[in-house]
Amino acid sequence: MPPRPAATVRQQRLGAELRKLRELAGLTSREAGELLNVNAARISSIEAGRFGVSADRVRMFAHSYGCSDEPYIKALTDMTVGRTRHWWDEYREMLPSGLLDLAELEHHASAIRTAQVAHVPGLFQTVDYARLIFRQSIPKLSPPEVEYRVTHRIKRQGILFAADPTPYTAIIHEAALRMRFGGRHVTREQLEHVVEMSELSHVTVRVIPYEAGIFPGAGQTVLYADGPVPRLDTVQLDAEHGSVFLHADAQLHKYRTFMTRFEAVALAEPASRDVIREIVNDL
Repeated sequence: MPPRPAATVRQQRLGAELRKLRELAGLTSREAGELLNVNAARISSIEAGRFGVSADRVRMFAHSYGCSDEPYIKALTDMTVGRTRHWWDEYREMLPSGLLDLAELEHHASAIRTAQVAHVPGLFQTVDYARLIFRQSIPKLSPPEVEYRVTHRIKRQGILFAADPTPYTAIIHEAALRMRFGGRHVTREQLEHVVEMSELSHVTVRVIPYEAGIFPGAGQTVLYADGPVPRLDTVQLDAEHGSVFLHADAQLHKYRTFMTRFEAVALAEPASRDVIREIVNDL
């Protein structure tokens, strides 16, 4: 396979998992290359995501490295499926790669949980609400750039309306619900949409009330995407410079703990819906 011009986060993740397996086997790239009859430089390129790799070769690598976790190996081979165009590819020359990687992550996730303190989650945002957020970007975005980001965000929401929709849990702090982005009309429309989404069977919305006070991870905005097996879970964090994707074992453990603690202080679903409706009535 020829080298890729730029690897996606998913492609990089496959390479990183193969590197983990090699390191767990106690092998250097050179030793692995000799074992597998593959050039050591090619091993390094595959692990960096710069070169593609077939499902058969992934299985050969895993078994040669002593991995016997068949569900995990199957999940890795599934990540080698030939690159086909998806809807987010039409934005490849228009948006930062991190936004495309986020859409790909959500597309392949078996379930998603998010915790938001300042904003309504992107998968719930209305067009007007999303447009206001993007207009606050630094450096300032041009009108076409804003619209590209808005349409991309709205298309991401398709995973919640698919024939087999992705289970989605949103934990939202009351502060995010009370911020009047765009005034009463935009805020009302946005909150009513959150209530509507909360009534879908595969969507869970829980509110952390002001009364919860301080709690671990209070300053975090987290998206936790479940992979086909827990070892392939991924955490996505928003930063001013773009999306950050985490998947080291210690990082996954940390953010699983964060999500558990967020859930521990959040209201139950009916009470959460009542809080949102109360805020709407106060507008």
